[in-house]
Order: sequence, then C-alpha cells, then structure tokens
Amino acid sequence: MNFDSSVDSIQFHLPEGAEERVLDMSQNKEIDGLKNIYHTENNIVIWQRDLSDTLKMAVDRYLRSNPKFQASISVSSENAMTAVLDALGDDSQTELSQSIAQLVKIFCGLFELDQVELRLVVIDQAMCPKFHVDKVICRLLTTFQGIATEWLPHDKVNRDKLGLGSQGKSDNESGLYKSEADIQRLSCGDIALLKGELWRGNESRGLVHRSPSLSSGELRLLLTIDFGR
Repeated sequence: MNFDSSVDSIQFHLPEGAEERVLDMSQNKEIDGLKNIYHTENNIVIWQRDLSDTLKMAVDRYLRSNPKFQASISVSSENAMTAVLDALGDDSQTELSQSIAQLVKIFCGLFELDQVELRLVVIDQAMCPKFHVDKVICRLLTTFQGIATEWLPHDKVNRDKLGLGSQGKSDNESGLYKSEADIQRLSCGDIALLKGELWRGNESRGLVHRSPSLSSGELRLLLTIDFGR
C-alpha cells in the first residue's frame, strides 16, 4: 500500500481545530496517508491500492447486468454498507459494499462528519471531458472498473484557460497545459482525495481534473463521496 501526494455559493468551513485533531488520529496506514490532504501544499492525496480478484470479478459481473446503474444516497458510517447493498439490489455484492463502507468510515473520520453524500455510477462515456475544478471542500473518488480520473499538478496549469478562459478550444489547444506529459492519471482502485475551491485557504488552487475518454462499449464504475449537505 503506497501513498502519493502532490501539489455552491455556500462557503463551508472545516470544524474548529479539525487539523490538529486529525493529525493526532491513530496511525492506521489508510488514515495516516490520507490526512496529508491537510497540508497546505497538497491539493491531492492518493492511496494506491490494488483491488482483489474476487472484487474485480464481482464488479465486472454486476456491470454486465446493470450497465445503466446509478445511485446517489446520503449515508453515515453506521448505515453505509446496508444502504449501498440496498441500492445495488444484489445481495451477492457484499465485498463491494464493504469496500465502499470502509471508505465512508475513513472519510467521515478524517473530517468529523456524521453524514456524507455518496454517488456510485456506471459510466459509458466521459462524464466531465474537459479539465475543471470542483466547488467543494474535498471529494473522495475511486474507480472500481475501467480507466480512472486524469489530473494536472498545480504548477503545470494555466488557470486562466479553465472554463470560459479556454474560448471554446479543447484542453490540448487552449494552453491550459504545455505538454501531454503533464497529465497524470489515477489507476483503477486508487483512492484519491481532491481538494476543492471551497477548502478554506485553497481558493484558486482546487485540483484540476477530468474524466478519461472511454472506448465504445467500455464501462467504468465510479464512486464519489462528498461532505453531507
């Protein structure tokens, strides 16, 4: 297990003293690596992990039977596994539900949250094909099958070329980045924390990322976890 860290109108704030409390959390390897998101210079932290063969096979089987599946639910650490299993509608998906419930527990513990917004969706085309930033505090995402999210290091981005600044040009024509080599990509199974524009002190530093292009017939299973509303 390896870690790598690199550099809507409502304004959210982290709980008073949250940084100190999180940095004092137990030395569980998952938490110990992911809490580096609290470091000012980091706008992404990645937990590099491999999915088990049994989980890969179970996910592939589920996607073949449910190619249009999507669910958006509010969950807590206590009810996440049951809620996900119910949403999937397949009692055989216990390993996937357990994996997601573990991530909910970690995310809630990291930010002292009672409830989070969870989205699990099967994708057959790029959902957000252009590089962008999110108007969130912090988002956890992982891909259980398929090509994973692409992102740009903060020092490789010309943020003036984001959104309308691209003047309708594609990412590779707008001047957003200098070289295709600047584009980084998560691996399937990686857990990433993406710091957004609403993280206090991270204005204009939210992680720039996009959905990957998918081949015809290719399916991707994406999980995102956000702060509860």
